Amino acid sequence: MLNKLISNILPYMPEKLVWQFSKDYIAGETIEDAVNAALKLNEQGILTTIDVLGEFIKNLDEAEANKNEYLEVIEVAEKAKVNGNYSLKPTFFGLLIDKEVAYQHIREIVAKAASYNNFVRIDMEDTPCTDMEIELFRRLKEEFPANVGLVLQSYLKRTHQDIKNFKDIHSEEVPINFRLCKGIYVEPASLAYKKYDEINTHFLEDIELMLKEKMYPAIATHDKPVIDGAYKLLEKYNYPKENYEFQMLYGVTPALRQSIVDAGHRLRVYVPFGKHWFGYCTRRVKENPAMASVILKAIFFKG
Repeated sequence: MLNKLISNILPYMPEKLVWQFSKDYIAGETIEDAVNAALKLNEQGILTTIDVLGEFIKNLDEAEANKNEYLEVIEVAEKAKVNGNYSLKPTFFGLLIDKEVAYQHIREIVAKAASYNNFVRIDMEDTPCTDMEIELFRRLKEEFPANVGLVLQSYLKRTHQDIKNFKDIHSEEVPINFRLCKGIYVEPASLAYKKYDEINTHFLEDIELMLKEKMYPAIATHDKPVIDGAYKLLEKYNYPKENYEFQMLYGVTPALRQSIVDAGHRLRVYVPFGKHWFGYCTRRVKENPAMASVILKAIFFKG
């Protein structure tokens, strides 16, 4: 009841108040904010992936503007010598309006990153987008084999089979690069696992499959039991440290993050920024009221 109440009133709260518990988890509103945050993380031996906040746009003029902003982000970050890459959400470029237009915009962004020998991660959104985003990734992977990756979600019942289905475009010379996270969108039980232990079990099964196939797993979690399970799998397969990484969100579990770095593992932090931060935060909580408890923790227990 409390979670639902918070999720309902959050969009009507003053932005300045919401910013007080959002600012530790969002780099800021400008490209300069994101680049400065990324450089500070680099100084700590942490890689980054920069993401412009926003999704589910209403018209293709917005898609064009968003593409241009991403091209500027890449230009500024590369000039500043940020040690990191880029993440994007296909609906930010009109995937649900015109998927071919969205593809062309995203292709231009990937080509820009590739010109710097860099990399773009295609984020996975809710299940109405899954097949379209896999198709988009496959097209980009064919043209830019080393410069594009995809996010998969372990709570989806289809994910293990999806990984197997990608064998046709995977090779040890240019391994397919998946970021595996648990998943944040509220999906029906017919499509997604719901129980904590069940999701964790499938997460580690998916990671093990990637290791068996010699793919490049980006293990995205703040859950210590999952991290410990991943450590055991990496040791079991004697996996080279340059062939995987851990990933975390900006501002979340900094002590656990540092322990991964101290143990000698590659770690990348997702650095979100942009003027749409308020809509992003409130929409996330409305989609998943359980996140309201995270807000309360953010207010009283930093990090």
